[in-house]
Amino acid sequence: MSKVLSQEEIDALLSALSSGEIDVEDLESEADERKVKPYDFTRPNKFSKEQLSALEYIYENYSRIVSNYLSSQTRANIKMQQVSIEQVTYEEFIRSIPNPTLLLNFTMPPLGGILLLEINSQFALQLVELLCGGKPKRLLPVRELTDIEISIIQNMLNFFVNSMKEAWQDVVEVSPSLESLQTNPQLNQTMSPTESVALITFVLEVADMQSFANLCIPYMSIEKVVDKLDMQYWFKTHSYQDNLEYTTAIKEKLQSTEVELSILLGSTQITVEDFMSMSVGDVLQLDRKTTEPLEMYVEDQLHFLVQPGLYKGKLSVQIVDFAEKDVHNDE
Repeated sequence: MSKVLSQEEIDALLSALSSGEIDVEDLESEADERKVKPYDFTRPNKFSKEQLSALEYIYENYSRIVSNYLSSQTRANIKMQQVSIEQVTYEEFIRSIPNPTLLLNFTMPPLGGILLLEINSQFALQLVELLCGGKPKRLLPVRELTDIEISIIQNMLNFFVNSMKEAWQDVVEVSPSLESLQTNPQLNQTMSPTESVALITFVLEVADMQSFANLCIPYMSIEKVVDKLDMQYWFKTHSYQDNLEYTTAIKEKLQSTEVELSILLGSTQITVEDFMSMSVGDVLQLDRKTTEPLEMYVEDQLHFLVQPGLYKGKLSVQIVDFAEKDVHNDE
């Protein structure tokens, strides 16, 4: 409901109009700007900002997972970083990637449809060079990979896809599976050219040379889990459950952790000459009476006072008291 102006506000408005302080055309254009918003029917906005933010968060974690794996497998410093995310059409995505390239088609239930991951052939050739024992080169000729070269990096290509399971685990359990591999993106017709997709771009860096990888997620793929990509819903529904799971896991780890217990029978001082002349059967007099409780240390920290004895035929101790805080002095 629009605001009703008072008589004083109406008089002030009429006075400003008559004096030229306010232009009627400016008021009309300002009202039009508020009411009319441009909309491109060829590029409908299906992804919300929250959904894109959630995907950005997921694939920042994905970048770290892949970087660590590639570096360990090639023994070279390889960095992968997610640099941008935007909504485009499938046709724009296909036109933006080079030819030849490596285009991985994979599924990821419960997400629907086919997802695409494009890896620049320049980077793929760098991986082949490293895995074959060579050194990373700054410039390599751009060409299609041979069947042998693809076979060499097949495990890494599978990891690019399979590691999405770990990246998505905080949102939904997915089961990624590589379906096919193509080198000519123009031959890949997996969806309508006007289909809205989220395009996530990564920078891959090796030997001070940068290459690109692009992930294409169609909107129809996330329709079944779109509610879980709402960041507010995500943190609201997962915070308590995650905290409970973490607390339980920590308790289980702590309870199964082994600690060292030691019992101090007593102490004494002897000279080096007496020590050197000790033999079997010698007796050392300690500074503790047999009726006094012994000190039990847990990982070198005094915690209990105990009494020695036998339990089921084995030498044991019985806890008789808790040690006072001022009993043990590190100084």
